[in-house]
Amino acid sequence: MHLALIKFQEILSTRLSIHQPSFMSDFDIQTPAFDPFADANAENSGAGSKDYVHVRVQQRNGRKSLTTVQGLNKEFSYNKILKDLKKEFCCNGTVVQDPELGQVIQLQGDQRKNVSSFLIQAGIVKKEHIKIHGF
Repeated sequence: MHLALIKFQEILSTRLSIHQPSFMSDFDIQTPAFDPFADANAENSGAGSKDYVHVRVQQRNGRKSLTTVQGLNKEFSYNKILKDLKKEFCCNGTVVQDPELGQVIQLQGDQRKNVSSFLIQAGIVKKEHIKIHGF
């Protein structure tokens, strides 16, 4: 039985070695040029078209929370957007300069849904370019 298994493995290995190509060029398969990042590099109109706008909530002390908005197009005036957000939602806020993330808008309270609907209605960002994070 053991001898038969060894013989079978030898036959199998010789058959595989005959049909195995030695180089990738032996396959002679031509694939069309495909760029998986073509959609990301495409120039679309609208703000934040290349990157997502991230709206997050961070828990502070107890029931206090902080909403952050990052990834807005740099062409917009962050201070004017902040001013409108503060008036619309009756909360305080600030624009913080972060070394990694750039300018980030911070608002008091959990304003994730309010901010996302405001950015869409104002035409600042398209709905498919907003990511809402948090609990």
